[in-house]
Amino acid sequence: MSPDGELVPVDSSAVVTAKRKTSQLSRSWISIDATGQKTVLDVDKHVIMHRVQIHARDLRILDPNLFYPSAILGRERAIVLNLEHIKAIITAEEVLIRDSSDENVIPVLEEFQRRLPVGNEAHGVHGDGDLGEEDESPFEFRALEVALEAICSFLAARTTELEKFAYPALDELTLKISSRNLERVRKLKSAMTRLTARVQKVRDELEQLLDDDGDMADLYLTRKLVGASSSVSVSDEPIWYPTSPTIGSMISRASRVSLVTVRGDDETDVEELEMLLEVILVFSYI
Repeated sequence: MSPDGELVPVDSSAVVTAKRKTSQLSRSWISIDATGQKTVLDVDKHVIMHRVQIHARDLRILDPNLFYPSAILGRERAIVLNLEHIKAIITAEEVLIRDSSDENVIPVLEEFQRRLPVGNEAHGVHGDGDLGEEDESPFEFRALEVALEAICSFLAARTTELEKFAYPALDELTLKISSRNLERVRKLKSAMTRLTARVQKVRDELEQLLDDDGDMADLYLTRKLVGASSSVSVSDEPIWYPTSPTIGSMISRASRVSLVTVRGDDETDVEELEMLLEVILVFSYI
């Protein structure tokens, strides 16, 4: 209303901008703990940053409205995963996933709930009804395995789907060379090139981890948590360092070296994670 008492029309663009800013302040996340319990968290980015102790730039790559290549980032208290539609933060106690409307996220959530609890039917019972070995891997490894298997299966399905169109198109082009058939093959080739690049990016991340024991050691969140709790500190506040989005930063490396005497020789033992990553890497080539 104007000072003269007349009604003034509201600028619709201003309303849209205000709504957009409000939606940006609050992001919906889904938390899944070690029991498979799912909880919806409607909190802003600052709460998430404090909860898992990561930097804002790490959280930014998980924004579904922004495009960032696939990445697996090891941090002091968390693993940041940006794998296509799987945008998650893994800690030693829970998995935080973007509450996305993407239909491809739903089966991933269900798989987390099914496989994260230790001793459930997914781990303890085989198809013949006999009890199998219980998965005693750290929580973060079980969560990482679920996420990596999910993205590999997703990309494999996209490849199979594309091949169903590619082979008939090539057959038609062989029988008859025409502008229509050439254009169809060209589009399929472009789609295959883009898909190959996406697959290769995931492989590159896995190979980068496998090439450096220090990078893999950064992903042992439970081990670091136990080491930190057993070490003597003059402060009651947890010490953490905001790092750049690069796996195995110099700060985290220096922290590991300084704590070797406290945590023991197991700090450099990455055999369990190495075996997991190698299996996933081989699976990505199938």
